[in-house]
Amino acid sequence: MTDIQIGFAGIAILLVLIACRVPIALALISVSFGGMAVLLSPKAAWGALGVIPYSFTATWHLSSIPMFVLMGFFCFHAGLTTGLFRAARMWLSALPGGLAVAGVLGCAGFAAVTGSSIACAAAMGRIAAPEMLRYRYDEGLATGTIAAAGTIGALIPPSILFILYGIIAQVQVSHLFLAGFVIGLITVVAYSLVIIVRVMMNPDLAPKAEEHIGWGDRFDALKDVWPILVLVLGVFGGLFAGIFTPTEAGGIGASLSLLIAMVRRSITVEGVWISLKETLTISSSIFIIAVGASMLTRFFTFSGVSDAIADITIGMGVSPLMLILAITVLYLILGMFLEPIGAMLLTLPILLPLVEAAGIELLWFGVLVAKLLEIGMITPPIGLNVFVLKGVIGDRISIGTIFSGVTRFILADLVIIALMVAFPNIILFTQNLLQ
Repeated sequence: MTDIQIGFAGIAILLVLIACRVPIALALISVSFGGMAVLLSPKAAWGALGVIPYSFTATWHLSSIPMFVLMGFFCFHAGLTTGLFRAARMWLSALPGGLAVAGVLGCAGFAAVTGSSIACAAAMGRIAAPEMLRYRYDEGLATGTIAAAGTIGALIPPSILFILYGIIAQVQVSHLFLAGFVIGLITVVAYSLVIIVRVMMNPDLAPKAEEHIGWGDRFDALKDVWPILVLVLGVFGGLFAGIFTPTEAGGIGASLSLLIAMVRRSITVEGVWISLKETLTISSSIFIIAVGASMLTRFFTFSGVSDAIADITIGMGVSPLMLILAITVLYLILGMFLEPIGAMLLTLPILLPLVEAAGIELLWFGVLVAKLLEIGMITPPIGLNVFVLKGVIGDRISIGTIFSGVTRFILADLVIIALMVAFPNIILFTQNLLQ
């Protein structure tokens, strides 16, 4: 077999392993190791296995991942985010479907301290979904809103997806964060419009809450929001102002969140310990997948697969638009079966050379990838956010009802994708803001 044939055989084996539900990190590492052993020698493969994990992880840029994760867990265990939904509910009560819109804004606020769509769906599923059901909201609307709004967690910074993409694609993380913030706000507006229009057309979906909320209640609710505002303005205000780097922002965010929690006396020693353990667990799982993707990139480089695919694509005369449509379909399918980080790190070694050869802006492409992968979090048969919410809600509501509830939000997401493709400056204008 030629080197390129070995490379394509590795891709086939990798897909088979993933289809057999082999953990994606193990599949990436084993295929890469085996491929390099065949291409070079077993000794060279062992050498790569010994060098690549260290060379990839021993970088200051990656240290921001556990720091941002730790910031999210400190906020969660200290209850710093619990006031977000209450404040949004007070101020938006007059809107059609006000509780659901408040759930969307609550997820957006929680996203600013966690960077994880699953964490957003789980946290707001405990807070907002039961509240909507108590006010007799339609079950599909109540649960579908939270499952879909949880996807905002990977768009609004600090997004783990953007940090990893920035390191691999060599795009400035601060630029990705600002672009993600823009697309996150667009998503918030789109989801809110979906809710308002649906409830205006069918008021029975969200009965008006029979309670009087005065201006005093509204301003009183804002007192519970100040910890998150201070944290977000302190961390991301300093980041976008150029006072400190994304790497430093992670450490500052974790320290500031713990300081706020201690000032409010809302976190215990046990809460700090649990936050540290959960951060270690999540960070280690992210890093081992990333190491596997780094090894796969090295295997593809040795075999020439990436260059061969790029040459084939260019030789076929595939336009950038057709390439983007094909990538969109690919990610929508992968998102149904794989979690976002694994899907992204699995595909980037192949897709980045194609995208660069087609002259597509890597900043724009990174935001597109993040948005597509988050759509996969709510699409059947394995929409992770849907199953997370089901675990929070229990047997009261069926999986089918939640999947039905997210359908209109998926359509809104596809409209956003179409707008991004038609008007790329929606994202690219952010580059000029940080120059």
